[in-house]
Amino acid sequence: MARPKAPERPVHLISARMLDVDSGEMVTPGDLLILGERIVEVAPSSVPSDAEVIDLGDLTLLPGLMDMEVNLLLGGPDHESALNAVQDDPAVRTLRAVVNARRTLRAGFTTVRNLGLFIQTGGLLLDVALKKAIDLGWIEGPRVVPAGHAICPTGGHLDPTMFAAFAPHVLPLTVEEGIANGVDEVRKAVRYQIKHGAQVIKVCASGGVMSHTGPAGAQQYSADELRAAADEAHRAGLRIAAHAHGDAGIRACIEAGIDCIEHGSLMSDETLALFVERGTFLVATTYLADGMDVSRAAPALQAKAAEVFPRARETISKAIALGAKIACGTDAPAIPHGRNAKELIALVNRGMTPLQAIRAATIVSAELIDVTDRARLQAGLLADVIGLDGNPLEDITATERVRFVMKGGQVFRRDGV
Repeated sequence: MARPKAPERPVHLISARMLDVDSGEMVTPGDLLILGERIVEVAPSSVPSDAEVIDLGDLTLLPGLMDMEVNLLLGGPDHESALNAVQDDPAVRTLRAVVNARRTLRAGFTTVRNLGLFIQTGGLLLDVALKKAIDLGWIEGPRVVPAGHAICPTGGHLDPTMFAAFAPHVLPLTVEEGIANGVDEVRKAVRYQIKHGAQVIKVCASGGVMSHTGPAGAQQYSADELRAAADEAHRAGLRIAAHAHGDAGIRACIEAGIDCIEHGSLMSDETLALFVERGTFLVATTYLADGMDVSRAAPALQAKAAEVFPRARETISKAIALGAKIACGTDAPAIPHGRNAKELIALVNRGMTPLQAIRAATIVSAELIDVTDRARLQAGLLADVIGLDGNPLEDITATERVRFVMKGGQVFRRDGV
């Protein structure tokens, strides 16, 4: 059953405190007047007599958090089988996403980028369908910025046959499903995603840690192919992100005009300086280096993780110190859906202040997806509001203790308040 639309009756939301993410100040008390899906006034001078009062007591209000790299179609319930890649049909995948979307929203993440399908769908863009269902109120979930299928060369990291080293002709993907070789196929694959509703493009520029593709840092798309993908995305008014661990691939992405690097683990100091100079975004997914369970991976993949993860920690600390534009992203389900706040904790461990980590999951992420209607608790913006147990400026782990979630003026979680 579809959820009811946001009520026309005003809502007066009260709490002990709320964070101004721009100034970094904790405002007391937290006091918002909400009508429909938007905040109409902060610290209202008067409250309509018919307003519904929601008193959250000793919680801290924050804008809804954002995760810039998830795949809601993967992971979640009952996903332990190594054969999921060839057992789950598109319908099962989509139903998995329903569970994962609700879990992510209840964790306080009200906007996500679903950054690239790499599964057989017959050309269906399942994340676009998921977004539509959420927007229509059929199911609960965050606002989704879908990428459709990730664009990847044959045998590249996001060619799904490479995760389990499948034999030839097992799980073949079409150009429309993202496996594209050469400039012409890359352009066709990008155009297909855009035609059917993608709002961001994802390409695979280097090897990865958890796939049988050789070194994690090896460049996989040529400079010409990367430029073609960026050109197609930008002419359609979309941004483009690239999976890239290796230094050569990252530099090629920067020079091709790609907007965002996912991971960035093995960047050299020289490339990092260029990265900061050009203002490229980084989605560090740095909690992976702490919390990803690789115990059941093949020995070769465990060896890659042992090599890459320590260097990734160092790279992200350097990027933070240099002032790189870092947005929050987890790569869930590489870490479980619903534990997205672990990334904020990891960013603080790498050198961010708690406020910087919160900004990474709010205003920097909003800049990355080019929106101005969220990420702050301000009049006129979407009423995406979460309530935490504790003060995250003093203890960033408070972001794991979400007790209240409102998205677009509707309450989706209200634990004992």
